[in-house]
Amino acid sequence: MTEPTLIEDPTDPRVADYVDLTDAELRRRVEHGAGVFIAEGELVIRTLVNSPYRVRSFLVTPALLARLGDAIGSAGAPIYVAAAPVMSAIAGFDIHRGAVAAAERPAPVDPRSLLAGADRVAILDGLSDHENLGALFRNAAAFGIGAVWLSPSCADPLYRRSVRVSLGHVLRVPFARCLTWPGPLTALGRDGWDVVALTPRADAEPISALDRARRPVAVVLGAEGPGLDPAVLAACTRRLRIPMAPGVDSLNVATAAAIAFHHLAGG
Repeated sequence: MTEPTLIEDPTDPRVADYVDLTDAELRRRVEHGAGVFIAEGELVIRTLVNSPYRVRSFLVTPALLARLGDAIGSAGAPIYVAAAPVMSAIAGFDIHRGAVAAAERPAPVDPRSLLAGADRVAILDGLSDHENLGALFRNAAAFGIGAVWLSPSCADPLYRRSVRVSLGHVLRVPFARCLTWPGPLTALGRDGWDVVALTPRADAEPISALDRARRPVAVVLGAEGPGLDPAVLAACTRRLRIPMAPGVDSLNVATAAAIAFHHLAGG
């Protein structure tokens, strides 16, 4: 087991990865510049150490070290231990979960490389809410979605809040960001994929019309509010909707995704 190191000074450079975790713009610059992301909480950290991602370090309170010691000790990364007030001073807020880890971001991959062996994928257009993104990845893992594609304007799935809300499943479901848009959707359709736009539009088919046995299929989901852009809708092969009671025009995107993924799973 890696020998823990006590941190008593919040300005200690060894814990620079964890400074000001609530400053979203600072974190974007720091994390993308250094090629790092932050995982928070005991469950997420346990998932992290069993994932393909390389851990740079851990920062835990003494109480969490006692619970996580066996799991993180074999990761081969430095383990920094700090009292709760010191940890909070480093992070800029009260980390009541008592454990964070810094891990290396993966190199960008070609989205099409994720299609090998996958017959169900989710494609996300312009999702900007990190909690919705994390919940959607959790749903994707639960219902066997093989990969997730992100449009260029989607939020970062490895932002701390997304990773936490996903319960670490964002570390298990392969994802890639498209560099152009929406051309990759058109290309999928030409390659024989059923590219399904999920939309509340009244002229869309009910989701029950989707043949669950047909493969491969991609479900395209847009941000709450604006929904899918007309160019994205035009690039899809068909449009499906989730029937709802009168007076309700839409669902939370993670909820809509869960219903669609469950339908594809045969539920």
